[in-house]
Amino acid sequence: MENINTELDKIIDFFNGELGAIRTGRATPALVENIQVEYYGAKSPLKQVASISVSGPREILIQPWNRDNLVDIEKAISESGINISPVNTGEAIKINIPSLTEENRKNFVKILKEKMEEARIKMRRIRDDERKKIQDAERAGEMSEDEKFRKMEGVDKIVNDYNKKIEKMEEDKEKEIMAV
Repeated sequence: MENINTELDKIIDFFNGELGAIRTGRATPALVENIQVEYYGAKSPLKQVASISVSGPREILIQPWNRDNLVDIEKAISESGINISPVNTGEAIKINIPSLTEENRKNFVKILKEKMEEARIKMRRIRDDERKKIQDAERAGEMSEDEKFRKMEGVDKIVNDYNKKIEKMEEDKEKEIMAV
């Protein structure tokens, strides 16, 4: 039972990271930090090859450790699919975050719902694995039938609590996206 909380916490952390990558109309380093950049022949997350900072409410500043990589970083951001245009100043990359249109907001909410469903599916898998372990233990005679049902209820309660956390996180992010 202790293992299930650890696994569910990992899912919450993953979901939180996914939320950070969804645009809200405000500049945030999480929007670009995991973009894969070609760096000396290998793909690396942007946060490992450059300093990422927010220089205004709608501007991200990326300063690479090595200026020779500016073009690679600019290319990776352009091809990332987050629909923002990087500007290469020769020393750094600036990204201006445009205001979201109503259509963009709805698309981001749709992506948000998909990410939430992915997290829920992962939680269901963990719940099902845990329930199977409990049933196997009961079949092997390691616990009584009453204890099996008590443990299954406990697992269901824990997973429901984590589902509520994800719903709350999604709800807060949706409000943030839809705020004008």
